[in-house]
Amino acid sequence: MRIDQINWDDARESLHANGFALLSQVLHQDECQSLKALYDEPGHFRKTVVMERHGYGQGEYKYFQYLLPEPIQTLRTALYKAIAPVANQWAGLLKLGIHYPEEHTGFLDECHRNEQNRATPLLLKYGPGGYNAMHQDLYGDVYFPLQAVVFLSEPGADYTGGEFVLTEQAPRAQSKATVLVPKQGDILLFTTQFRPKKGTRGYSRVTMKHGVSAVHSGNRYTLGIIFHDAK
Repeated sequence: MRIDQINWDDARESLHANGFALLSQVLHQDECQSLKALYDEPGHFRKTVVMERHGYGQGEYKYFQYLLPEPIQTLRTALYKAIAPVANQWAGLLKLGIHYPEEHTGFLDECHRNEQNRATPLLLKYGPGGYNAMHQDLYGDVYFPLQAVVFLSEPGADYTGGEFVLTEQAPRAQSKATVLVPKQGDILLFTTQFRPKKGTRGYSRVTMKHGVSAVHSGNRYTLGIIFHDAK
């Protein structure tokens, strides 16, 4: 119900203008605590990644396995439906020849036809010194152009540092960085790889990446919701 009550006109406008949209206080504190607690229940996960081993940064994250816990499944399905119109508008502006199904199940069917059938939602944990290098979350040829991160910890109380960082690189322009400090229960929607930007010759792709600056103290937990499955 809280997803339905979001001002989606404003959120979609922010996605078009900036490549991201912040949805405030979607989850309650107890819901965030329950999701954080899943981190210590190994039966939910298919894979653990220690970031230092791969040069991704410093910290750890765990990919969920199907079936997803109910709150995560509900969020993933509802958010996809709300932003699929943005994905289709972007595909039209950039003349990509792609149409994304209205419902998430239809998009997952397309992933599975391309042998992408592993769950991608994940829980991330950063302790002191933890960070995530700038990157894009692409897991195969089929991917959705938007994704979400749910902030499960309260900045300033649970941790310090650990800002969310977005960079964009427009053609023939220097990079632009945006630094965000969402609160516990907020959801950030942002582009997976690029967004359209209007220029004198029509629309072009603005490449975007995301990452996390170094945590100074405490522990920072987030839930990543990626809408495509992985090979």
